[in-house]
Amino acid sequence: MQISATLLLELGVILTVLTVLGTAARRFALSPIPLYLAAGLALGEGGIAPIPSATQFVSTGASIGVVLLLLTLGLDFSIGEFASSLRRHLPSAWVDLLLNAAPGAIAGWLLGLNGVGILALAGVTYISSSGVIARLLSDLRRLGNRETPAVLSILVLEDFAMAAYLPLLAVLAAGGTWLAALLGMAIAVAALTLAFVASYRWGHHVGRIVAHPDNEQMLLRILGLTLIVAALAEFVHASAAVGAFLVGLTLTGESARRARMVLSPLRDLFAAIFFLAIGVSVNPADLVPMLPAALLLAVVTAGTKVLTGQFAARRDGVARPGQLRAGTALIARGEFSLVIIGLVGTSFEDVGAVATPYVFILAMVGPVLARFTGTGGIPVPAR
Repeated sequence: MQISATLLLELGVILTVLTVLGTAARRFALSPIPLYLAAGLALGEGGIAPIPSATQFVSTGASIGVVLLLLTLGLDFSIGEFASSLRRHLPSAWVDLLLNAAPGAIAGWLLGLNGVGILALAGVTYISSSGVIARLLSDLRRLGNRETPAVLSILVLEDFAMAAYLPLLAVLAAGGTWLAALLGMAIAVAALTLAFVASYRWGHHVGRIVAHPDNEQMLLRILGLTLIVAALAEFVHASAAVGAFLVGLTLTGESARRARMVLSPLRDLFAAIFFLAIGVSVNPADLVPMLPAALLLAVVTAGTKVLTGQFAARRDGVARPGQLRAGTALIARGEFSLVIIGLVGTSFEDVGAVATPYVFILAMVGPVLARFTGTGGIPVPAR
């Protein structure tokens, strides 16, 4: 097998740059996410130092990164407790939808978009980034905080909503009929609901399947199972992130502890690649034309996400500092919004023109605002 020296060199430079940026961020007790995003912007198409040989690796690594982030996040919670939290936060999900989809829909109407364009922009402003927020909660040591179950409930319920939304948007954006779109939506929702019920009722068997005294075997078993479940979720137009999260929820006790141990280095590597990939996917020139409109929309929807988080955390009896932490944790947008932009493509250039800088602003500003809101986090309790 021939080894590409250019690929190795580019990957070496990428990892070195991420190391320097991560060290600098942690020196000031900040999350490195905004710096990784900025690095991706510099290394992508139109940036100052493109990485043509490593682009495919970065794209593939990003998909693995978001799966690992949500898998390890699920390891810190139990399926029973989380199912109870989801039921409690159904009203929060409706508040989230109303507060955060409406600004995008109004902006689309003001831009003169048709119904599909308005639907697309509403989705961009509605959905938070599971990947960014999962890493952010870990960086800020907030996984054990009282407000965190409310934040995670909102994220998972948003991903459930995406299971219905993405097939609908994909068919309509391609010129399909409403009947075909509604059929695809129904199939995706049914499949995701079935997966959640199966995980809730029979998930305890997963621990026995992946358990093994050898760390290598346990790593391969967990990762193989997770990627298969994530792929099945994507196949029905649901979220790979939700599939990975469900696998993490099913592992408890010693299985969860050992899974965290063997997965942590791999997660950290591919999570950094995931954040880099968001920046690489954006051409800096695309951020400029609609930057004022995107900035205004970002300000409005950052505020509506804070209100959403406050409402959800208040339902769990969390005090005001925790409510603010929950709200600012939800601000970041990312991978789902970029998927929506990709679905509508060149047919709705106005959507991409305003949505691309909007996503990038909140992906960078969200972690910074979360860092300086409220008090610090607390260690995660053992399961």
